[in-house]
Amino acid sequence: MSLLAVLFALCLSVTSVAGQTKPASGSSYVAAVYEHRVFLNPEPSVPVSRAEALQHMQKNLDVYEEQAARAAQQGAQILVFPEDGLHGFNFSRSSISGYLETIPDPQQEKWNPCTEPGRYNNTEVLQRLSCMARQYNLYLVANMADLQPCPLQSSPSSSCPPDGHWQFNSNVAFSSDGQLVARYHKHNLYFEKSFDAPPQPEIITFDTPFAGRFGLFICFDILFREPTVSLVEMGVRHLIFPTAWMNQLPLLDAIQFQRAFSLGANVTLLAANIRNDQLIMTGSGIYTPFSATFHHAQRGDPEEGRLLVATVPVLQEGGVEVTSSSSTDSGYCFKDGCFTPLHRETTSAVSSATFISSMMYDPFTFVLLNKTEDELDVCDGAFCCHLQYRQYPQGDCKELFALGAFAGTHTVNGRYALQVCALVRCAGLDESSCGQEVEVADTKMDFLLEGRFGTRYVYPSILSSNMILEQPEHLGKTMDDKVTMMHSNMTGGLVTACLYGRMYHLDNQ
Repeated sequence: MSLLAVLFALCLSVTSVAGQTKPASGSSYVAAVYEHRVFLNPEPSVPVSRAEALQHMQKNLDVYEEQAARAAQQGAQILVFPEDGLHGFNFSRSSISGYLETIPDPQQEKWNPCTEPGRYNNTEVLQRLSCMARQYNLYLVANMADLQPCPLQSSPSSSCPPDGHWQFNSNVAFSSDGQLVARYHKHNLYFEKSFDAPPQPEIITFDTPFAGRFGLFICFDILFREPTVSLVEMGVRHLIFPTAWMNQLPLLDAIQFQRAFSLGANVTLLAANIRNDQLIMTGSGIYTPFSATFHHAQRGDPEEGRLLVATVPVLQEGGVEVTSSSSTDSGYCFKDGCFTPLHRETTSAVSSATFISSMMYDPFTFVLLNKTEDELDVCDGAFCCHLQYRQYPQGDCKELFALGAFAGTHTVNGRYALQVCALVRCAGLDESSCGQEVEVADTKMDFLLEGRFGTRYVYPSILSSNMILEQPEHLGKTMDDKVTMMHSNMTGGLVTACLYGRMYHLDNQ
């Protein structure tokens, strides 16, 4: 039997997570995210007065106001703005001081900044965001800088900074009447010398009448267990993700990993990014386990904001009940016992010579795809990846592809343990180009990619030419953590197909 026939038979024997799974509740809501081209402070290292900081932030708040009105006109019930969208980047601990507001804890008191503006001083940003939510009758999430006093202690283990207060990168959420309903302090900072990490990870949610609980986290948090995985494991199915993400191909483009997390965690993700070409920031979206509404600016596009609005199914907490003509499939998620095993018989493939090439600063072991149709295996130590594929070259264009495996600890710009299977288009026609950044490809491919992971936290993605996301036709996982991704009939050339496994339990080793 040919490879294509095998793939077709497998497709008939399993339920397609992407194509057939539907939410059971039948209810939905309208979500909006805004990718914001932030007005920046041209000299962020120079301290400014509170009046000057407010004048700067009001420019960004004016844009937020315009987008809140637009979102409301389109029926949005919740609107998300990005990380750093009000103040920008590259501040020192002292130079950001004029931008700080002390955000009260909504878990300790109820406060509506719009209707009670006099309760706290120096809360002009909170008041305007609150009134925005109230005026346009929508839940609103924004990111801002928070100042919280802390007790100075002589103990060397004290987490209180020497100046006697914490400065946090924070999300705030407001209900549709303007009440402050949530405050979250970012736990995993990414070279943010102006901010402190909170003494303990915060697991923050808020309730809505249209979709139940939403969980909050920020940017770099998405790559770590706390608070992100804890939110998912406690049953939260709708997550809000303000970010200022600098894209890095082949594996960590913004929309690529946003989509991967939504699929791997079986959740809805509302992701709002910054638009800044100089910092390679773009890529926002509204993702469910069944669909993706996203924006990724192309080279040469005008550097401007983008509002995305989509109707989103309400996911039941603790899992999605589905019905199918062929079987019952509980989706692709972390919890044991909710995967459709993929049954097949294969013989061990004999792969060509392997080579090492750097990808994302990690030494991947690669094997080239030298045939139009083949089976390949590649291993990094005891961790192995398997691929069945059929290439469809377009015209006379020659492109080189490689299958890579990596198992180890990533140590550049963050430390975290990984197991990764990745099928990538190489930048050139020689081995040394495999793993380099590529945005376009002509060759389409039918493939089955799989690996047996030492973790149940595996995030799948398929990125095609010109930064277009493809929805896998099938995702399967067995009880022994063998993960399979299958796809055919691509709409564009293949840039990357990836199973990104996070070995959270090894991060500190």
